[in-house]
Amino acid sequence: MKIRYYKPLVTTGNIKCTVHKNGKLGFSRQAIKKLDINEMSYAKIGFNAENDNDKDLYIRIQDHKDEETFKINKAGDYYYVNTKYLFDDLNIDYIRKKVIFDIKELEENGDSLYKLNKRELERTRSKSGK
Repeated sequence: MKIRYYKPLVTTGNIKCTVHKNGKLGFSRQAIKKLDINEMSYAKIGFNAENDNDKDLYIRIQDHKDEETFKINKAGDYYYVNTKYLFDDLNIDYIRKKVIFDIKELEENGDSLYKLNKRELERTRSKSGK
């Protein structure tokens, strides 16, 4: 018998973004690295127009502004996008639910495109009980 062993995957943190109670979409440190986000970055956020059953969002990061981009802002080491009106329009309840998007890299026409797989969790009370 010959056994072939699996190599453990190296994990360096979650590649994700989270919708905060104010509607801003914030990126984890690993997402910032993976998507190569900086002060000059813009994000295009869209959906799969060819498949109504695909409820995931898609994001493309670019270094120039156009009519479909959201400016990526920086506060300290934190990067975020003002997405309140987008998520309100999509009826995403980011106030009562903790909305997290796991980021998966895809390729489209030789360019990086990222799929945002949504997870929702119940918000828990803060440690102060408020």
